Amino acid sequence: MRFVLFFTLLVASCAAPLPLPTQQASAQGLSPAQLQRIGQRIWQNECAGSVAGLTSWNTGESFVSLGIGHFIWYPEGESGPFEESFPGLVQHLARAGVPLPPWLPQTRRCPWPDRASCQRAANSPQQQDLRALLSRTVREQTDYIIARLNHAAPRLVREGGQNAARSYQLLSQTPEGLFAMIDYINFKGDGLTASERYNGRGWGLAQVLAGMNAASPADAPAAFAQSSARVLTERVRNAPTARGEARWLQGWLSRCDAYRRPL
Repeated sequence: MRFVLFFTLLVASCAAPLPLPTQQASAQGLSPAQLQRIGQRIWQNECAGSVAGLTSWNTGESFVSLGIGHFIWYPEGESGPFEESFPGLVQHLARAGVPLPPWLPQTRRCPWPDRASCQRAANSPQQQDLRALLSRTVREQTDYIIARLNHAAPRLVREGGQNAARSYQLLSQTPEGLFAMIDYINFKGDGLTASERYNGRGWGLAQVLAGMNAASPADAPAAFAQSSARVLTERVRNAPTARGEARWLQGWLSRCDAYRRPL
């Protein structure tokens, strides 16, 4: 099935707010089984498929990472260059009619001020509530990640230049290409935020699309894998030394290489 109609609709919907209706996922031509596989692969990529990994705070980070997509949630007084995506997920789940723990909609910022306090609270009622919620809403979280791609698409094709627009269109025509974009925008963002730069160079989906060299929908996923590996290698070269991002690069490159695989 081809996805040109979906691409055209996206370009026409620049003002669409997040979150988009979950029905838009079917407009991409993805079957329920494919959507389930996408969610499971994202969960595996981010959390090794574990329930415990649904609430984690990585060493050196200033935020907790939650859900199959490791959605970012900053504590009070903290902010950073990376987009905070967990509050948007909570709104998305509420609009989808998912029952939420009573305390969650009232909690604007992450309740743990740092990694140590988060780890001490690993078995707290709040974290147990979160893991229970996030383990049973894989489909809704997948829909939210897709909504983020839908929302970014007009700017990606408008600001990324002719090659980015062509790359997007080629990738949109196969389930594998769509998965690559869905996973990557969750993994490293859309690349449109000025604060997400090292030495003026971004590492998001916009940069990957602009750097692709694909001739057809069939070879677009492999071209995406190559471009994303280049973009992330450049990110590590440009990263502040104190962040020590080289320790993550091999895992990132393995994730990029997997975009070549059938969905």
